[in-house]
Amino acid sequence: MWMRTLKIGLPFTLKHHPDNEGIWRKDIVQPIDYPKPDGVISFDRLSSVFLSNTNHVEDQPIHLTLKDPAIPVTVNLPQYAGPEQRYCPAGVYEFVEGEAGSPRLQINAQNCVHCKTCDIKDPTQNINWVVPEGGGGPNYPNM
Repeated sequence: MWMRTLKIGLPFTLKHHPDNEGIWRKDIVQPIDYPKPDGVISFDRLSSVFLSNTNHVEDQPIHLTLKDPAIPVTVNLPQYAGPEQRYCPAGVYEFVEGEAGSPRLQINAQNCVHCKTCDIKDPTQNINWVVPEGGGGPNYPNM
């Protein structure tokens, strides 16, 4: 009731925009040269995934699919330098050499820690992330 009588207006408002719109094309930005993991302070991605105790049942359906399998190679790789291989904290997405030496996107769904970053950050919104079967995913027993 007292809020109606004060009628306080703020000089700004918070504006929401989809996070995938914040990814810039590779011709606009400088590549970042990250140092190699030293095994003391920083660790490689797969060691960190191992520590998360991620568990997926072998015969469960894959929860990460592409709406159009051609987009990662025809759009994301040439325009954005394949951001899916960098924004995923678990190394689920990697570009490998396919037939005739052409690159293709490989999805290592067993590494997924269910953070849903790929669904949020993909510039073309081509990755379809669905909730995996129950009981899988990260297990942090000491938390």
